[in-house]
Order: sequence, then C-alpha cells, then structure tokens
Amino acid sequence: MKTNLSNLMITVAEDERKLAEKMEIVRELAQSTSIQELDGTITITEDNEKDFKEALEECENFRVRISKLKAILYSKNNEYRLSDGRTIQNAIFDNMNMRRIKETYEYLISLRNSKERITEVHNSYFVCKNVNFDIDEIKRKLTEIEDSIMTADFEISKLNSIEFEVKD
Repeated sequence: MKTNLSNLMITVAEDERKLAEKMEIVRELAQSTSIQELDGTITITEDNEKDFKEALEECENFRVRISKLKAILYSKNNEYRLSDGRTIQNAIFDNMNMRRIKETYEYLISLRNSKERITEVHNSYFVCKNVNFDIDEIKRKLTEIEDSIMTADFEISKLNSIEFEVKD
C-alpha cells in the first residue's frame, strides 16, 4: 500500500478507535447466560462464545496492525529530516517546548508597570510593580519563536506528504 505520514497517522487513529470499540464488544460478550431450573435442567439463553472468540481475534489483529503502523510512523519520523538537519521527531519536541515558552512570552508582554495606593488607618503608601525586562526584547524573541515554529510546522507538513510503500 502506498501512503504518506499524514494518511498513516489518520489510519492509526481510525484503527485505535476501532480497537477501542472492539474491546468494548469483547467485554460485553465475555459471558454467556443460561437458566438453570431447580431440577438441574440448563437452558442457554445467550451463547456468546463464538462471537467472543471472533471479537477477541479482531482485537488482536488490530493490535498487531497498529503496532506495525506505529513502528513505521516512528521510524519515518526519525528518518525524514528538515532542512536544518533535525528529524521530524526532534522538530515536534522542539516545537512543543517553544510553544510553552511562547505562552510565557505572551504573558510577559501583557504585563505593565503599576502603582496602587494603599490607605490604612494611620498610614498611606504606594505599592509599585515594575516589569524586570525589556518588552521590546521579549516581543522580538516571541516573533523569532513564532517564525521558527511556523517554519518547522511547514517543513513537517511537507515531509508528511512524502509517499512511501507499506507492506501489508
């Protein structure tokens, strides 16, 4: 089967959803129901043994397929490289960390110097809060981080569209 990383990720997500559904079915079919009369006569009212075995086998097949596809996905994420030499996996982790820093920088940019007058019974004073950094410098760093994230995301999306062969 010919695919790319984007389609492979979609296939894995679908298979994981189907596996979860099948595992729920396995739980529901795990027991059969019968009625036992006082004289010892047993009447089976719900025989789930065959359906249980089939559903359990389907779960195992999905598990094997998902493991195989994820191994390919991880392998390709560590094989394909961005123009700066990082693998897709490295770039994903770098972007995740840069997004955390970006959130902090966005918070810092929102801070302003403030002065609040406090009046007590016998005393009055100001509480002054001043930012400890150059807002323009933080804005510049924020722009650099945003550009870096955007560039890496774009390169990752290009690499995700490279087609390759997956053996069934």
